[in-house]
Amino acid sequence: MSTPIRIGIVTVSDRASAGIYEDEGGPAIKAYLDRALASSWAAVARVIPDDRALIARTLTALADDEGCCLIVTTGGTGPAPRDVTPEATEDVIDKPMPGFGELMRQVSLQKVPTAILSRQTAGIRGKSLIVNLPGRPRAIAECLDAVMPAIPYCIDLIEGPYLETDPAVIVAFRPGQKAKG
Repeated sequence: MSTPIRIGIVTVSDRASAGIYEDEGGPAIKAYLDRALASSWAAVARVIPDDRALIARTLTALADDEGCCLIVTTGGTGPAPRDVTPEATEDVIDKPMPGFGELMRQVSLQKVPTAILSRQTAGIRGKSLIVNLPGRPRAIAECLDAVMPAIPYCIDLIEGPYLETDPAVIVAFRPGQKAKG
């Protein structure tokens, strides 16, 4: 059996990291990926406060030291003063991937008019794709439904592992349906 693909899941929340309330975002991401992925994978989860430098260090460690091909964050994407996840992501990425944020906001705007306030983004660091999601579990699922079809091919393009989805849940798009290689 091969080594599981490592995926980082980062909850950014002052209150969840302090134990004031239970983290719902990280478990929602894990549950979604458990359903959507057919590949063997392992979560590398972190719950951290809204601190730009700490978020940047955590993303860097998950990409560079932990070897996560995908890092999904939840929280810290709004306009409040402590919402700094997009800025921390931009601090550590090599290439921005603005289409992810554009699509997630478009999908979310069909549900709630306040989605325009969300600042989700994505980018590449080395061989890792980092995607910032909102904090609410329902919004997490809606956003992942929108972008997940492109994630496996993006990881192919940055020379990461071959990530397979369960086609009964989500169909990954690969031009010419690239064969596993």
